[in-house]
Amino acid sequence: MAAGPIPFVLEHDMKYASIGVLAALGALASLPASAADADLKALREEIAQMRKSYEQRIESLEKRLLQAESTSTQAKAAADKAATQTARAGEGKASSFNPEIGLNLQAALTLTRVNPSSWTLQGFAPAGEPDELGPPRRRNFSLGETELTMAANIDPNFRGYLNLALTPENAIELEEAYVQTLGLGGGFTVKGGRFLSGIGYNNEIHPHAWDFADAPLAYAAFFGNKLTAEGFQAKWLAPTETYFELGLEAARDNAFPGGARNLGSGGLGTAFARLGGDVGNSHSWRAGVSHVATNPHERGYDGEDAAASATRVLFGGKSRTTGLDFVWKWAPNGNAKERSFKLQAEYFRRQEDGRLTCRERDSSGACGGSAGITDSYSSRQTGYYAQGVWQFMPSWRVGYRYDKLDSGTPSFGPTLVATDLPQLASWKPARNTVMVDYATSEFARLRLQLARDTSRGAGRTDNQLWLQYVMTLGAHGAHKF
Repeated sequence: MAAGPIPFVLEHDMKYASIGVLAALGALASLPASAADADLKALREEIAQMRKSYEQRIESLEKRLLQAESTSTQAKAAADKAATQTARAGEGKASSFNPEIGLNLQAALTLTRVNPSSWTLQGFAPAGEPDELGPPRRRNFSLGETELTMAANIDPNFRGYLNLALTPENAIELEEAYVQTLGLGGGFTVKGGRFLSGIGYNNEIHPHAWDFADAPLAYAAFFGNKLTAEGFQAKWLAPTETYFELGLEAARDNAFPGGARNLGSGGLGTAFARLGGDVGNSHSWRAGVSHVATNPHERGYDGEDAAASATRVLFGGKSRTTGLDFVWKWAPNGNAKERSFKLQAEYFRRQEDGRLTCRERDSSGACGGSAGITDSYSSRQTGYYAQGVWQFMPSWRVGYRYDKLDSGTPSFGPTLVATDLPQLASWKPARNTVMVDYATSEFARLRLQLARDTSRGAGRTDNQLWLQYVMTLGAHGAHKF
């Protein structure tokens, strides 16, 4: 029994005892003198009995209080002992390692006006194999990228993360595998391994968390949909009320716009800075600037010359890309469950200077046959996108995105001319995309997306339709801002 009610019981009983005594005294005063002695004796006996009864009750309550306190102390000691034994028993056993495991499933039914297998981004060097970029690569139903993730704290100092991607071509790719420091202090974090670069806004977001079914054209043109780094990243978060973060990365030059694991290349270096904050209770924002520097040695792609002869084109030199990103979010009083709006935009400018080598697959052609031609090359290319997504009621969202690129006019030396390389002929790709999606829960989303794409060049407008599902099983970490 708890100790709290005892004062109340005593006070309650003493109250009635006082009332009884006062009533007895009043009655005594009203009795005749002949009956006063007998009644007085009876009242004294009654008071004595009441005193004895209350003393016994108080003694009983005090014993119960001591017993309750003793029982509570013993129970606490037993619980502490059991917790200690459980913790010791778990040391060094598999049960003490409990990783977060998740699986993200994607698939889509797609319809396109133009054969999707021949998609190309006119005016820009292809950033990868044809099936890796751009809009849907197949008509009808096909699987998207399936991701298997595993993450866990290794010990108080490190955390590990693994992401394996199964592509529609049944290839398994190691998308991310890194270790990250915990608790360095001073706002510093260091990451080592293979990871998505921290440049821009959309780059670190995995496809299952995109607001649209495909990547913006700017990311396809400048980074092959995403920039992956294989090296080290260091970030510093300032101890200020306003969000301010700086980051540096040094990695192998194995991803576009770099080369393909070529030892002659100069490596990949990036730098980025971010600033953000809140405006009232309903608005938040973030702005950033980033820079990517790499020196590819033989970054190549397969194409055709003006005579439709198969060619291999290689670039070596300097590649520098600068980007700006901005995000604004609105939700009434910060609660995005009912309604919300997100405005997102990014701009990139790439400058490349070096040499271009063009080789023919056969013995003749504009590129000098199998011997090839090497000439100087320079280009200035830009691109941006802007999109807005409005959640107008719980689970339902609509969105619009506009993409625009400018390949610029490439500059060649005295030997090669622009007509020798039709893929690099100047063009300004554009795309308009609308979507509506419905989330059955935070783990499942269904999406309808329509796009009008002019990426292929003049007179080759493509209308695209997506019916997509995105499902998440298991652990589902929080998405980035």
